[in-house]
Amino acid sequence: MIDSIIAEVEKTGGAAVIAVADPYGELIAFARMDGAPVSSIRIAANKAYTAARERKSSEEIGQKVRHPEKGFDIAYFGDERFVGWGGGVPIWRSGQVVGAIALSGLPQAEDIRLATWAATLP
Repeated sequence: MIDSIIAEVEKTGGAAVIAVADPYGELIAFARMDGAPVSSIRIAANKAYTAARERKSSEEIGQKVRHPEKGFDIAYFGDERFVGWGGGVPIWRSGQVVGAIALSGLPQAEDIRLATWAATLP
């Protein structure tokens, strides 16, 4: 998945950080492309952590946090690693979450698109 994402990002001349987590949100694979922001290292890892732990995309978590009527403070989770920026998605296989993949460093829509695409790769 990481190699596929890097190849896609290189086509546009961008740079990203890619993090892959196990089903518990712990980092198992990581890549930082040349030129990717240093701040994206922690953000990508935390997006993957959030998606794996909650079995939902980090974007969905963020939308719930920001919802004016149904929202809640992100501190509700009691975990400082949870984030609500888009770009982290769980990886589902046979109805089970087997991990998560996340990107940071690109525009949020591109982080989301590439992570969602990569999570469906065989």
